[in-house]
Amino acid sequence: MSLHEFVIPVHDLDAAGKQFRFPVPAAWIRASLSDSNGLDDKGRAIEAPTPTVENDGVLDVRASKSGNDVVVHGSLKAEFSIPCGRCLKPAHVVVNEPISLLMSPREAIRGSKSEKDDYEFSLEEADVTPLDGDTAVLDDVVRDELVLQIPMIPLCSEDCPGILPPATELTSKSGEKAVDPRLLPLLSLKTNIKE
Repeated sequence: MSLHEFVIPVHDLDAAGKQFRFPVPAAWIRASLSDSNGLDDKGRAIEAPTPTVENDGVLDVRASKSGNDVVVHGSLKAEFSIPCGRCLKPAHVVVNEPISLLMSPREAIRGSKSEKDDYEFSLEEADVTPLDGDTAVLDDVVRDELVLQIPMIPLCSEDCPGILPPATELTSKSGEKAVDPRLLPLLSLKTNIKE
């Protein structure tokens, strides 16, 4: 079994390119989004919301070789739901994002192997994704695109009122709306003051 889900063999590519269509399994999307925990402003872990994924997504790309580099263009389509930031009902997220990246051999990006681990990438190198040997692995790119599509505050609708208190059907015997039981001590105080 492959460790990666979206792998393109580089030795099969030429300058004309080749089309690849990968299903993005619902279970893979769910696992990728569940593992995307972050940190709050105090450095504490924030647990990612548990997504609901009903259908597989699609990664449709064209890969071509240019010297030792691989150029990938295409699109990622997926749908999932996460809890609304106000009321916790499902908030629907639709991903329909273009994918465009340049992949180069790892040695070409990092320079010589004698460099320190705290190597600082230049701006040009930051836009290049490393190749894993003779394969172009797109798993991290797909995961990043999915995570980036989650809104900061997901909403089930723009006018979502948030969590509403449960409706209370309190009515007095005379048919008038009764007072909230939590406010009864204040009502008795008010009645005592009037007397």
